[in-house]
Amino acid sequence: MLDANILVRAVFGKRVREILERFEHEADFYSPDVCFEDVRRYIPSLSKKRSFDPDLAIAVLGQIGRLVIAVDQSFYEEREPEARKRIQRRDPEDWPVVAVALLLEAPIWTEDADFFGTGVATWTSQTVEIYLGGDK
Repeated sequence: MLDANILVRAVFGKRVREILERFEHEADFYSPDVCFEDVRRYIPSLSKKRSFDPDLAIAVLGQIGRLVIAVDQSFYEEREPEARKRIQRRDPEDWPVVAVALLLEAPIWTEDADFFGTGVATWTSQTVEIYLGGDK
């Protein structure tokens, strides 16, 4: 279960993309549809800051969409009340990530400390390969 910040790292970096590609046949990766929308919305400003071609960034996000399944809100919206309770003190706007994690009984791959303490396991890019069964 990927947070939006991990999708951003997949678009603009190498390591996250490499992990996704390495484990694409061993694990299923998911992210709420709104995370993809957020990344798409922020690509122009992030591209400008990083001197990166925004059209290329959109294309890379499309490729990431082949590795990460976007979960439609209609599937996770029933988990909204519980998810909001768990994340309300940190960042209530992140409820979709918690909701999908609860729905799928999956940990969250994130660099955002707001998810710590929600009762959902979290992994960072530095440690997610341990969860995925890799040797790095």
